[in-house]
Amino acid sequence: MNRIHTLFNTKKERVLSIYFTAGFPALESTMEIMEAIQAGGADIIEIGVPYSDPVADGPTIQDSNMIALENGISLKKIFEQLKGFRAKIHIPVVMMGYLNPIMQYGMEAFCKKCKEVGVDGLILPDLPMQQFIDDYKELFEEYGLVNTFLISPQTSEKRIREIDENTNGFIYMVSSHSITGAKAGISDEQVAYFERVKAMNLKNPRLIGFGISDSETFAKASEYSQGAIIGSAFIKTVKDSKNLSGDIQKYIQSVIKQK
Repeated sequence: MNRIHTLFNTKKERVLSIYFTAGFPALESTMEIMEAIQAGGADIIEIGVPYSDPVADGPTIQDSNMIALENGISLKKIFEQLKGFRAKIHIPVVMMGYLNPIMQYGMEAFCKKCKEVGVDGLILPDLPMQQFIDDYKELFEEYGLVNTFLISPQTSEKRIREIDENTNGFIYMVSSHSITGAKAGISDEQVAYFERVKAMNLKNPRLIGFGISDSETFAKASEYSQGAIIGSAFIKTVKDSKNLSGDIQKYIQSVIKQK
């Protein structure tokens, strides 16, 4: 069974996924960050594949993408860094990236390499659902990869149900119609959206992302879903860190602590 399925079968609430940009802050930071995320108590590691035009991302993640690319990161390099990581990392690992660099690498070669190193799933925000169904669904299944689609407050109920039908891992609920980035609190409008989707009784678990940054927003998101994804706030922690492993663990523990 895929590690993502195992996780959601055994943990029904307060699931925390942490996003980081491969190759940031330094080219060879990947394994140190992954080990610290796991040690801190997160449930899923989300590896961002840097791209020069990350359309859904705000300035914090865009900046980390540019620094990583300047450091010399590439998909080939990421896979080299991930070789043998399963000797140390037992929690689910997802790769998040845009289609362009993956298509250049070759979709089948990419999926094959993901399975080879031990990646469990993919988040490709600019992959159209119909293209996934027509061209890649069987490929993903062949290599044991769970695909995750994003929904937002603007996504229709019909579309959400289609996504639920064509997903076999979890659904990424974008909390607001905006780019990524930590925001102050969660609005009544967002809560109404969370409640609307929760009431749909979808078959797949949901994780809320965009604007989740601390224990308060994590707890709030977890009231309406199985948990949350943190990206920009984590990247800021990494950027400002003087003690990478220690600061990462301290940050994650501050998020998951219950008052």
